[in-house]
Amino acid sequence: MTQARRDSGVRRQLHELELLFEISQTLDQSPDLREVSALMLQAMAEHMGMIHATLCLLNRFDGELVIEAAYGLTQAEQARGRYRLGEGLHGRVAAEGKRCIVPHLFQDPDFLDRTGARRKNAQRDLSFICVPIRLDNELVGTLSADRDFTDAASLEDDARLLSIIASMIAQAVRLRQQAGEELRQLEEENERLQQQLRHRFHPSNIVGNSGSMRRVYDQIAQVAQSNTTTLICGESGVGKELVAHAVHYSSDRATGPFVRVNCAALPSSVIESELFGHEKGSFTGALAQRKGRFELAHGGTIFLDEVGDFTASTQIMLLRALQEKEFERVGGNRTLKSDVRIIAATNRDLEEQIVAGTFREDLYYRLNVFPIHVPPLRERKSDILLLADYFVEKYGRQVSRNVRRISTSVIDMLMRYHWPGNVRELENCIERAVLIAEGDVLHGRHLPPSLQTAESSDTKFEGKLDAALNSVERDLLVDSLKNARGNMAAAARTLGITERVMGLRIKKHGMDPRRFKPSR
Repeated sequence: MTQARRDSGVRRQLHELELLFEISQTLDQSPDLREVSALMLQAMAEHMGMIHATLCLLNRFDGELVIEAAYGLTQAEQARGRYRLGEGLHGRVAAEGKRCIVPHLFQDPDFLDRTGARRKNAQRDLSFICVPIRLDNELVGTLSADRDFTDAASLEDDARLLSIIASMIAQAVRLRQQAGEELRQLEEENERLQQQLRHRFHPSNIVGNSGSMRRVYDQIAQVAQSNTTTLICGESGVGKELVAHAVHYSSDRATGPFVRVNCAALPSSVIESELFGHEKGSFTGALAQRKGRFELAHGGTIFLDEVGDFTASTQIMLLRALQEKEFERVGGNRTLKSDVRIIAATNRDLEEQIVAGTFREDLYYRLNVFPIHVPPLRERKSDILLLADYFVEKYGRQVSRNVRRISTSVIDMLMRYHWPGNVRELENCIERAVLIAEGDVLHGRHLPPSLQTAESSDTKFEGKLDAALNSVERDLLVDSLKNARGNMAAAARTLGITERVMGLRIKKHGMDPRRFKPSR
């Protein structure tokens, strides 16, 4: 090899290194390939003497190659550059995954000149080079360039250089995909955290902002994203089922079923069939196979309401379903499994029932993995008016009443009452009041008598204690004689007193037992 050829080779290598360094810096400027591809193609053209250069990317929706960026093409020419796989030189390279070197472009039958950019160079002897851009053996696009023909050896050198640049582009595409995936994950995580915060501070299905209820909301947020068995405790009417709904619909199982089982309402003779299903002919009346609640709740949540009312035999069956995550239908011998999240609720003191021997200790510990205590309404007085306003609006829409205000006297009555029936009792009271209200304001007279005080009803008590006791005693004597149909001995036994005392009381009040006897 002559010294001139060696010097020429060295110069070419230096030019290639300069080009690769410039392209590397260009690609590092932005992870978005669209922003830097035009600069990259311009650098290729200047260093390699290219007349035209194009970067095509594969559209995964329609399977077409589309020119993403170009050098030496107008916008209109670039817009016409679309190729199906196997169509034209670009399509052939994409379909075969192999580079293509065409020494004399206008002589190749696959040359389409779809962009029309080469027509003004029809008198020149152009050479064409196209290489695939692949990422993990998957086609991303093509990189092509054309220049005046010189010799076959230089075309091989240009093809080798374009293949190196195509690899660099593929890595840029990988980085763009990774950045896009990371951004998508961050957006999903942000949305998940926002949902958790929303549910944590106030589930949409529960009304109340008191401190005790905020603690309940925190517990809902803590347990919702797990499959942990949850035990909701609280008095009757506090809204235990609403809490169960909030846990289910704040969890990943929100799209699955929510199956409620009222344990107190189901007789012991059918509870096993209701929970676990039965096979055809397993007992009288079993005319067909029937799925139980555990099967119906697959992929979702089963809510066992009033679980403290389960019989001893049912507790054993439930314990196995909790421990082994499996069960059999009544009359069946095939073991079934169900992906179910269990939420139980009770208004009973299960620990007292354990001491009394009516509730299994091992079942209690299986259910009480994550307890949530819902406070009674009398312990969350600040929520009473919020609840009252909510129910006024709710039932006002239902019965088409335009009730817009609660009077001061009603507010005082609601706040003084001890609410043994909790939220359910408050809801019933407001529903009744809205129904009988004459105007747009709720007054004390619209509430049930149990809530009305002497001041609010303007019926102040007058009289002495002895007179009041005598009145009560007379009423009891009359009721007992009515029930006993005038039989003094039977009436005395009902009241838990002797016949002699009964006679003295009747004489004291001047009563005649014979008038309570049925006429013949």
